[in-house]
Amino acid sequence: MKILIADDHELFLRGLEFILKSDYPNAQVCLSKNYTEVFEQLEKNTDFDLIVTDLAMPGANWLEALKKIHDMAKDTPIVIISAVFDKEIVQKTLEVGVSGYIPKSSSNAVMLSAINLVLAGGVYIPHELLNNEIDNKEITQEFQKLKTFNDSEKNNETAANKKKLTPRQIEVVRAIARGLSNKMIAYELGLTEGTVKVHVTVILKVLGVTNRVAAVMEAVKQGYVSKNEVNL
Repeated sequence: MKILIADDHELFLRGLEFILKSDYPNAQVCLSKNYTEVFEQLEKNTDFDLIVTDLAMPGANWLEALKKIHDMAKDTPIVIISAVFDKEIVQKTLEVGVSGYIPKSSSNAVMLSAINLVLAGGVYIPHELLNNEIDNKEITQEFQKLKTFNDSEKNNETAANKKKLTPRQIEVVRAIARGLSNKMIAYELGLTEGTVKVHVTVILKVLGVTNRVAAVMEAVKQGYVSKNEVNL
């Protein structure tokens, strides 16, 4: 495994390196102290399994930097670990392709749990940044479902009930079939975009596909969505 981590505070950078090495002792960890160094690393090699970065660092505007990192390493999950604790900022990071947002105040165990979830294909958002009880409850359920699903894969389990969409997931995939964006789905179902994104992540995992169009096609095949509902 190859991990790129970036933070402009060397003490935190080295501490994060130590934490990751404790869980992934065989990982190759590359360090960067600003966005300029991150870009330089990615210009040399984009073959990283994970990118973990601070939000506000020298070298670039954080939003433009995240867009560039995502463009340079499209298949690599990006996790933000930041002292900035703002719902709107978290939402913007998700919209540009970030897979996890972890507050720096989190414990080592929480950080590792969140990173493991992202590496398993999930999305991590701290519960404190969710807008309401519905989001909090649903996203907790989705995290648990994804964890259970990934654990079953590791153990080569194929129980049918672990590969079925929930009623909420069916609502989401039907909305996708109608051509709705995450923002529109969130508005229609009374959720946040972050929660919808987590639902989509789990839907793709459960259906065994890698994109929204394929998810709709598979949902039609499995009877979750009728052909008449599809408007992509």
